[in-house]
Amino acid sequence: MADAVNLAAKLATFEEKWSPRTVATFNGHDVMIVKVEGEFNWHSHADTDDFFLVLSGEIDIRLRDRAVTLKAGEIFVVPRGVEHCPFARNEAHLLLIEPTGTPNTGDRDTAAERKVI
Repeated sequence: MADAVNLAAKLATFEEKWSPRTVATFNGHDVMIVKVEGEFNWHSHADTDDFFLVLSGEIDIRLRDRAVTLKAGEIFVVPRGVEHCPFARNEAHLLLIEPTGTPNTGDRDTAAERKVI
C-alpha cells in the first residue's frame, strides 16, 4: 500500500448491499468493506472464522440459539462451522477480514463477486 485508505471515501464509491469490496490485503487475507441492510442468508464457513467490525449503524448476527447485536465500534467473530445470518434493520457499514477467496455465503456458487476498490 502506497497511501492510507480512507474507508468513508471508499464506502461512498458504491451503493450495492451485501457486496463486499476489498480495500487492502495482508498475510493472505482480504480487508473488506460492505454496506448491509435487511437480512443476508443463513450460512457457515467450514474452514474459517467470520470477523465483523461495525463501522456505522447496527447489525444483529443471528445464531441458531441467540442473536448478538453489534453497534459502531464493536466486533464479533463467528467461529468456523457455526451457522449464522447477519441482519441490519437499517443500512450499516462493516469491515470484514477473511482469507483471500473466502466466499461470503460459504458457498462459491452463491457468493457475491469479489471486487477490489
